[in-house]
Amino acid sequence: MKPDTSTAMRELIEQIRASIPFDAPETAVCMDECKGCSMKMLEYLESELDNWEYRLAQGESPNFGDLSQLAGSAKKIYRVLKINGLVEV
Repeated sequence: MKPDTSTAMRELIEQIRASIPFDAPETAVCMDECKGCSMKMLEYLESELDNWEYRLAQGESPNFGDLSQLAGSAKKIYRVLKINGLVEV
């Protein structure tokens, strides 16, 4: 049985938090050369996750578009972080 969208969003948030180094020190995040500002992307994504965690706690149910949008943003940010050497292949 497939999970409802709220459960799917919680699982997606958990997967993102496990895959993205939100707790990396600033010295590791801000290197000499970057292909996009890793620090700003991490801050943006973390605020999106915090926002969804709050909304879920308030009883809001995301739709499939919300799930797709968050997953897409996380994938794009992950790719840039990989290029910048912050996540391992």
